[in-house]
This record gives sequence, C-alpha cells and structure tokens, in this order.
Amino acid sequence: MPVQAPPDRWRRAAEYYGPVLALYGTLKLLGFGVFMYLLHSAGDYRDKHPRFGGGERPWDVLATWDGWWYQQIAEHGYHPELVPVPGATGLITLEGNSAAFFPLYPAAMRLVSEATGLGLYGSGLLVSVFASFAAALGIHAVTARLGGRRAGLAAAGLWAVWPGSGVEWAVYSDSLYVALAAWSCHAVMTRRWLTAGLLTCAAGLNRPTAVALIGAVAVAALLAVHRRQDGIARPVTAIAVAPLGLLAYLGWTGHRMGDYGGYFKLQSGAWAHEWDYGRHTVDVLTSVPVGHSDYLFVWPYADLIATGVVLLALALLPLLVRLRPPLVLLVYTALTLVLVLGSQQIFANVSRYLLPLFPLFIPPALALRRLSPAHLYLLLGLAALASGSYAGYALFELGVP
Repeated sequence: MPVQAPPDRWRRAAEYYGPVLALYGTLKLLGFGVFMYLLHSAGDYRDKHPRFGGGERPWDVLATWDGWWYQQIAEHGYHPELVPVPGATGLITLEGNSAAFFPLYPAAMRLVSEATGLGLYGSGLLVSVFASFAAALGIHAVTARLGGRRAGLAAAGLWAVWPGSGVEWAVYSDSLYVALAAWSCHAVMTRRWLTAGLLTCAAGLNRPTAVALIGAVAVAALLAVHRRQDGIARPVTAIAVAPLGLLAYLGWTGHRMGDYGGYFKLQSGAWAHEWDYGRHTVDVLTSVPVGHSDYLFVWPYADLIATGVVLLALALLPLLVRLRPPLVLLVYTALTLVLVLGSQQIFANVSRYLLPLFPLFIPPALALRRLSPAHLYLLLGLAALASGSYAGYALFELGVP
C-alpha cells in the first residue's frame, strides 16, 4: 500500500515551524558543544564535589547544583522542615531543604522516567530539551505577532544564545518555566483567557517568580474587563485560576512546616535569598565596574557577565516600551526585573534569573529581521559559539547557577 501524504495542515505546520526548531536546535548544539569542550579541556569539574559542579564526565555537571535537588525530589519526594544549623549566627542559619524547589519540573522528571525507563538524569534533560523547543516556538509566536515571521525567527535564535541560556539544556526548571510563560502571554494576546490562566497556574507550580506572570495576566484581564472586550466571565476566570498553583504550593509547604511563611524563611535562612529592596544589587553594580570585591557572594567572572546582563536589560526595556507592545508583556517584564533586582541573592545567578525576560528579545529581533538570512545566521552562529563560555561555562564552573 502506498504511503499517504500527510494532511495539508501538518505540512503547513512543518513549513512554518520547522525553520524555528532547526535554527534553535542548531544554535543550541553549537553552544552546547563548546560548553562541553571547555569543561573537558579545563578539567576543573574532576576536582569538584559531584553536587557542586563536579563529576566523572563533563556532562555530569549539568545535573549538579539545583539539578541535584531536583533529582532528590523526583526520587524521594518532599520533607518540608525548618532545621536550624547548630550555633549558626551568620547569613546561613537553616539547613537546606528540598521544599525551596517547586514541584512541577521534578514531577515531570519522575513521570518521564517511569514512562520511558530512563534514569532521573536523562529524564530531566529530556524534559528540559523538549521544553526549550516549546519555549522557542512560544517566543517566536509572540514576536511574530508584533514584527512578522522573520523577527520571530530572530527572537527564537536569541533565546538560544542569551546570557544564562546554558541552563536550557540542563537538569534545571528554567526552560519549562519560559515555555509556560511565553505561551501564556501568547494566549492573552490572542484572548484565550482560560488557556492563559491554566498555563500561568502551571508556571506557579514551577518557579516562585511566576508571581510576575500572575500579575501580568491579572492586569491584562482587568483591562479587558474595563474595555468590555471579552465579557466578564472569561477574564475573571483567568484572574482566579492563574495564582492557584503558586498559592497551593506555598500553602502546602507552610502547612507541612507548621509556619505559613516557612518557604520564605527557608529561602532566607538556607540560601540567603530574600527581598532587600535592591540594596545588594546596587552594591554589586557599584563594586564590579571599579574592581571591588567586598560584596556578598563574590564570583568575579560570572558577576561581570551578570552586571552586563542587567545593564543590557535596562537598556532594552525603554526600547520595548517604545514599541507599545501588549500590556501583558510590559507588566511581565517590569515585574520580573523588580523581583530579581530587588532581591539579595548570589549575583552570579542573575543572568539565569533574567533569562525569562523574552519580551526584551523583541527590539533586537526587529532590528535583526532586516539582515539577510545569511548574515542573520552568521551573527547568531558566532554568538552561539561564544555562548558556550558566557552562557554555560561561566555559570556552572565559574559561578553558582
């Protein structure tokens, strides 16, 4: 029997989305290859603890730091508690606990592991890689609505090479979060309110910074109600559903700890990560440019990259505002910036924490669409090669991702 041709809609989908997936995948493979080469050639991972950037093989590094915690959750579940460190009087007063890490990603790891027979390491990578492609498609879809297909293609390429993008193909939750955030914003832009609410609810089960996405969806929904665009029930439903994931996890964690502020106490006491109105960020931004290193959590090279990322984000924000994009993108971007820059944390992580700011890809993507395909691919290809260092190695080996 002759093989039947695929339906037209599948062929059209392949023609439309195929270049996006091919470009993103090619750029990530280039950057990933350089990242692995740098790990192998330097060899520093061999002398580090397997939990903290070490391992027997270069790719073992991808499951260290937060990746170790996610594997523990996927295998053993949660045991939320606040355990004081005996005699501690400094910044770290509590023992680390898996409850600091949200459940959606490790749950996906466990599900994939049981369905495929892969170990948790392989399952975590598989979830991250598939989610990174879904994020690329979402970023393309959002940008293409504002600047056309070529701008969307450029934005997907920028997602592959942006600072911090080394965690996209690692045992980390970032790719899954960005995929949910991008498609949630796209759902708002296309006025599919229930879809936006459900995706945002899921994002709230993945990362605490989903509060920015929740706020953005809520503001956009309230504006729609005010303008009487889509009635009342659908936008209000999105407002009601969007925060449920985040609130459910924080509430469950607090109940198990016997303290409904337990999650925030754990973040502060075990990781020194807390809201400080931007004092730590200002301290770093005024120290790094003049070569000082008398601030908390010094990682010189990674801090220099993070400083550049913050300055880049602050430069791109007014360009995004000037384009007058949908309100959901502006609110999401502004709130994410405030949440990240207003917190005390390991500053070297900022390039990763700001990775979800995909709306900032839109202004440069609109500029890049004017290039010929050959020049666009050459420029992004060179950035991909460099990203193995600034977006991967700098985080995992010269900082703390």
